[in-house]
Amino acid sequence: MAFWTEADYDEHELVELVHDRASGLTAIIAIHSSELGPGAGGTRFWHYPQPDAALRDALRLSRGMSYKNAMAGLPMGGGKAVVLLDKDTGKTPEMLAAFGDAVNALGGRYVTAEDVGATEADMVAISHRTPHVCGLPADDGSVGGDPGPFTAMGIYHGIRAAVSHTLGKDSVEGVRVALQGCGSVGGGVARLLAKDGALLTVSDVHAERAKALARDVGGEAVSPEAIMGVACDVFSPNALGAILNDEGIAKLDCAIVAGGANNQLARREHGALLAERGILYAPDYVINAGGIINVALEYLCRQHGEPCDINEVRKRIAQIPDRLEAIWQESEATGRSPDVVADAMARRLIGRD
Repeated sequence: MAFWTEADYDEHELVELVHDRASGLTAIIAIHSSELGPGAGGTRFWHYPQPDAALRDALRLSRGMSYKNAMAGLPMGGGKAVVLLDKDTGKTPEMLAAFGDAVNALGGRYVTAEDVGATEADMVAISHRTPHVCGLPADDGSVGGDPGPFTAMGIYHGIRAAVSHTLGKDSVEGVRVALQGCGSVGGGVARLLAKDGALLTVSDVHAERAKALARDVGGEAVSPEAIMGVACDVFSPNALGAILNDEGIAKLDCAIVAGGANNQLARREHGALLAERGILYAPDYVINAGGIINVALEYLCRQHGEPCDINEVRKRIAQIPDRLEAIWQESEATGRSPDVVADAMARRLIGRD
């Protein structure tokens, strides 16, 4: 697992393999940049049949967090961790404790939070071993906790901005949206759009979850294999990444791609391929920043012993459309695809232009 030979290695400041024999923990912690502050990003608990895939995830996701935090105006760098789960065993309290110790050993260089496969309860368990964790349950039920609803809020704002930019509509009423993924984020986006009268088609690897959401929002549920080919105005990917590849983009029948999944583009050239097809792309780490805005402010307020105002979180999330609009305008002015424009903006912010 030589990380420096990986295509996704981008002068990362730290790539650490953690193995704790007693608990069975195997994890990778990656810090891409600390130019703006400690590397912040969630921990993904996942079964990786091939360890190389875990390394690629850690490298790509940590770089994405550098860009996301910079573009969101947060004083945080980019970091990410992946915990390699055994197919049959899953995570254990002992593994969570060992992982907390590994985070703590970095002395605040990395701040962890929830990601795929993690829960608030996991963050609480990790917090017993290190203070460098966010996404903890909020005493007042506001700032902190599950970042999913805040991520959904930002995506909702971003979809509205994309619809206005491309379709010239001030509302999503009657706009057809196909949502891939019905979890905390995808389900939240669907419910917000449904309140505004959007027409929804949803899909999830858990068929019953998709059907239940479709009933709730007055939409239609389709199979995971069918969702990318649904005729719609907006395709919103809110599950795992790398779905915008040659095959996936060929299936799309939409004007806009805007969703919360990380690393949606399988390769850099796929952003250009979307542009060639006339499909507006909302760079994932810009539109899905609502969750990290919430938990980062929770962490920063706690570190400084200050109260955190939920209205400040909402205010910052409401700025996501302005960032997207700036990206789209520069894209149209320069002929560069939105992902390339966004990457250049983010790299300037972290001193890597």
